[in-house]
Amino acid sequence: MTSASEPMPLADVNLADLDNFTDGVTPWRMFHTLRHEDPVHWQPEEAPNSGFWAVTRHADIARVDRDPDTFTSTRFVNLEEVDDDQIKKRASILEMDGVRHRALRSVIQRQFGASVINSYADFLRGLTATTLDTALAKGTFDFVADVSADFPINVLARLLDVPPEDNQQLIDWGNRIIGNTDPDYADVLLHSEESEKYRDLPFRSPASIEVFEYGRELARQRRGGDGTDLISKLVNTTPRDGVPLSPRDFDNYFLLLVVAGNETTRHTISHSMLALLQHPEQLARLKDDPSLIPTAVEEFLRWASPVYHFRRTATRDVDLGGKRVKEGDKVVMWFASGNRDEKVFGNPYDFDVTRTDNDHVTFGKGSPHLCLGNLLARTEIRIMFEELIPRIADIRLAGEVPRVRSNFVNGIKKLPVEVTLA
Repeated sequence: MTSASEPMPLADVNLADLDNFTDGVTPWRMFHTLRHEDPVHWQPEEAPNSGFWAVTRHADIARVDRDPDTFTSTRFVNLEEVDDDQIKKRASILEMDGVRHRALRSVIQRQFGASVINSYADFLRGLTATTLDTALAKGTFDFVADVSADFPINVLARLLDVPPEDNQQLIDWGNRIIGNTDPDYADVLLHSEESEKYRDLPFRSPASIEVFEYGRELARQRRGGDGTDLISKLVNTTPRDGVPLSPRDFDNYFLLLVVAGNETTRHTISHSMLALLQHPEQLARLKDDPSLIPTAVEEFLRWASPVYHFRRTATRDVDLGGKRVKEGDKVVMWFASGNRDEKVFGNPYDFDVTRTDNDHVTFGKGSPHLCLGNLLARTEIRIMFEELIPRIADIRLAGEVPRVRSNFVNGIKKLPVEVTLA
């Protein structure tokens, strides 16, 4: 099998070709070549897109992420190019900078702070036990469906205060929206002719309409109440800038919570389990010394890199990595590549649960857009593996591991495993 660190000819690199992101190896080969040969690389795209600068080194990624004045989020953070009307209709806090971004972020920021998340520890451990009891009793099962997806969606349901019987619907919506370039998930593939009908919806996904309707009913029920769930906070809190959330602000905020609150943690848990299956000596270390698990979580996050990239747009002409970036150019931070940068990580292609100097960029790097739920994600992942590892005497891969066809989310669709209990 070709190694992830084996260089690929620069002429063969194409980060816009989604089929390059389905084998679990080609993306890393492309990133390796770009970091060494062309770390700020112009990547052409097919119409209607116009191409982008691919930023692949850790230091350059950090520079872009920390400077919203030069590299704005307001022209959107995915590769799709949108007009002003679409921006007005589709912008979430991800697509805002400055005062308004900080104000909207602050509405629920406390709910993701250390005091609140730490108070969830017993609840999270109980949820984990329930998920694992059900999955492990099967002996052979799909780790994605029965563990990776089941656990985070139960957590999200608690934060939103919605019934557990809605969990599968929330998972399906996330798959359909984030998987908008994968035929197995998407109702309508991005950039297909049919997608023009949905151009004003997030991710051009008709599933967004269903999410909006679900969220609006929750907002109607919670408005004027004294609940502490995320919906209650959104509908009953005036942001710090004094400008209330509009109905459209609420729609887009709620959809972001449904998607981000599940997808990234789910894929990190899946990739982490796959890595432990492929590196049994690392699993043995964690079995022998469970105190290593908090350190291992940071390696899980680096290794998994559940989101390949986020985009910014240059607000002025600027030099970056020896290239002249023009005002209006798309500038894309490939976080996954930054997490394999040899200048930052010793032996970056080694999966090492004892790695301590782990300055990964999985949640962003010094950015105002640093992932709001990063502490929750870390806590979920830690508790999951603290509960899982002592329960298993042996775990083996039991089939193929298909990947999501996407250059945005680094997702695993299925992870069949066979388990022997301890």
